Amino acid sequence: MSSSPVDEKAASSVVENNKTKARFRAHSLRVGDRITNAAQLTLRETIWPLFLVTILYFLWGFAYGLLDTLNKHFQNTLGITRTRSSGLQAAYFGAYPFAALGYGNWILRHYGYRAVFILGLTLEGIGALCMWPAALKRSFGGFCGATFIIASGLGCLETAANPYMAVTGPPKYAELRINIAQAVQAIGTVIGPVLGSYAFFKDTGDSVDSLKTVQWVYLAIAIFVFCLAVVFFFSVIPEVTDTDMAQQAEMTHAGEDAGAQPFWRQWRVFAAAFAQFCYTGAQVAIAGYFINYVVDTWPTGNLDTVQKSALGAKLLAGAQGCFAAGRFSGSAIMTRIRPRIVFLIYIIGVIIFCSASITQRHSHTGVAMLYMTLFFESVCFPTIVALGIRGLGRHTKRASGWIVAGVVGGACVPPLTAKVADIHNSTAFAMVVPVCFFIATLVYALCCNFVPQFRDVMDRVGDSDSGLRGREGLDEGEKDKDGFVVGVKEV
Repeated sequence: MSSSPVDEKAASSVVENNKTKARFRAHSLRVGDRITNAAQLTLRETIWPLFLVTILYFLWGFAYGLLDTLNKHFQNTLGITRTRSSGLQAAYFGAYPFAALGYGNWILRHYGYRAVFILGLTLEGIGALCMWPAALKRSFGGFCGATFIIASGLGCLETAANPYMAVTGPPKYAELRINIAQAVQAIGTVIGPVLGSYAFFKDTGDSVDSLKTVQWVYLAIAIFVFCLAVVFFFSVIPEVTDTDMAQQAEMTHAGEDAGAQPFWRQWRVFAAAFAQFCYTGAQVAIAGYFINYVVDTWPTGNLDTVQKSALGAKLLAGAQGCFAAGRFSGSAIMTRIRPRIVFLIYIIGVIIFCSASITQRHSHTGVAMLYMTLFFESVCFPTIVALGIRGLGRHTKRASGWIVAGVVGGACVPPLTAKVADIHNSTAFAMVVPVCFFIATLVYALCCNFVPQFRDVMDRVGDSDSGLRGREGLDEGEKDKDGFVVGVKEV
């Protein structure tokens, strides 16, 4: 007896529904704790996933570059002091611990990297949309609130992206990968001030019209990041689990003690987090008040304050260009010299040139010194992250959260720098504050190079040839459509 057309239609509908459900199950965000061998991928196998994640670095570099320009822009259009304008930096970097130690890190440990990437992009898009009503109301508090939401998303992205770059692929090149990705981030920090100099400082006599530009820029950002979140949902990228990291640490003989001890006894992590706090705070203070430095020290000529601010934004873009160049050159040097040594050399250069900028008045020399400061700052942040999580095995994801949370220094040091600048009416003199924090960062660099408990673990991972000899030694588990080994062994 033949089936009726109604039955055939119902059966066809059931089949289509099952296919749709299967398609979405294939993109499930829950990973579990299994060996995926993603930490042992070869260089060729990591090209696509790392390219996709590198786009995220550009995003937060662009957002950070806009932040430094907005700082001075709001001083002009809203009539606020340098100290109050530091509320933007406080909101931006104050959000990082909530993501890095809270919801972002929890989702990273329970669901994996892709879930955190999607969450971070969604939050960034929501925050960018919140810029619209803040601009309509000319509310500095509203801008700070929107910035906090954006930074919450960026904090999630950074909590996941930095360790993902470090652990996906051959461990020997962890610092190289993360520095190249951060160099792309630095390109974003160049484009941000350039856009700001033409969009935010153009015709600023009418502050209402200038704030409208802020609305449209952030609307475009929101649309882009929402689209990128969809791309991540439907893209297949290899996941690196805690079990993968424990296996890698065992193979490199770098995590014998780390795996056996609880997280709270991983004191190398907390040393790296403190170094990140000091370094990031100093870096943000310099970038955040770079335009003020130009206004205070640049030879007067025929420029008024607004014109000097626009010039300062362009010079900041040039300084960020030096920052990007430093990351590319530092990455090249790391192919020949151990990353810990490069880090030590660069942080010493930062201290020397930043110190030289303190005494400059009404000359171009001070800006040149800050250009060199940003050049040598370049490799410090990503190298602290990569060195800090080396050999931690199953503790890697949690450790990344603590080190990224050290970025909260960007909320603490700029207000202190601004207060000193307001008291002495000199942004140049206030550079003494970042110098002090750079010196504290130098202590960590010295430990990495001269304290065996730091140095030996870092060198064992750096000498590993895992991921460089092909895939012969790996278990042949089930592979996904892109060839990544998945679900080899449940633990």
